[in-house]
Amino acid sequence: MKKQVMQALVVSAAMLTLAFFCQSCGGPDSTSTNNTGEEAATGHTAVWAAPDTNTWAQTEQAVQLRYGRDLVANTAAYLGPEGSIARTTNGLNCQNCHLDAGTRPFTNNYALVASTYPRFRARSGTEETVHKRIADCFQRSLNGQAPDSLSVEGKAIAAYVLWVGSGIQKGETPAGAGLEVIDFLDRAADPQAGAKVYVEKCQSCHQPNGQGLTNGKGGYAFPPLWGPNSYNHAAGLYRLSRFASYVKQGMPLGATHEKPLLTDEEAWDVAAYVNSQERPKYDLRADWPDISGKPVDHPFGPYSDSFPELQHKYGPFKPIKAARDQQKQPS
Repeated sequence: MKKQVMQALVVSAAMLTLAFFCQSCGGPDSTSTNNTGEEAATGHTAVWAAPDTNTWAQTEQAVQLRYGRDLVANTAAYLGPEGSIARTTNGLNCQNCHLDAGTRPFTNNYALVASTYPRFRARSGTEETVHKRIADCFQRSLNGQAPDSLSVEGKAIAAYVLWVGSGIQKGETPAGAGLEVIDFLDRAADPQAGAKVYVEKCQSCHQPNGQGLTNGKGGYAFPPLWGPNSYNHAAGLYRLSRFASYVKQGMPLGATHEKPLLTDEEAWDVAAYVNSQERPKYDLRADWPDISGKPVDHPFGPYSDSFPELQHKYGPFKPIKAARDQQKQPS
């Protein structure tokens, strides 16, 4: 009885804490504040903040924006296994990868979407629209299908995501926009060490078997991190740098960019552990038509370098990056 009461208290507290908690796949924007050198650092000091939702009352889009935010925050209620609109996803919410409905600084937010899309993306080898990027998230992180871009839901999600970044001008990258990517380790990430981190700091919410806790409504109070209802192996979070950076900035519950609860080493190792577990597969054959554009931690070959697939998944990544940088030097 005591155990049941404690579990109920945990779930209740989680629901309060996670009112706007929801990887991700990578989400509608994968542009990052990055200190690894692969992408440009911001050089700004003022931290980005999302626009004020109180301004919605002054716009004709108020109803659409509220609906879009609710679809991001509570995706499963509308489109999950018991969804009220359709049943096309695995039960995760968009904000499982984009905290606070994509508005929390440093944690994979939507800040740069409006100013960077449409944009060319090397993964598809094409210029992508916002709707294409959203569809990718549904297919990879939610392991399902996105609502049609012309549907009420498709338009609402896109409108909300674009609104979040509406205050940023093209070419600007304020601090806190996107995901701040942590430094590579000097060693490979260690799944065995990560298993210990998981037990100590993750399993109380995500459970010993990694399957999370359901909310009784076709979704999750705490999302599964592996298994049939988690993100598939084409999601952005399946890259270790994305997962490690995401958990360093926002996990476990209570962590912030200013006061993280994991060290860099713990973040990399727990990322290795989680991504060493079984999860749904995805057809990757159309990805990266130019293989030289693959990130150093893309875990599937072929590659334009001679490093093995295992090193591309777990590291060490610094030698790969150094070799690529050397290739770019004029001969």
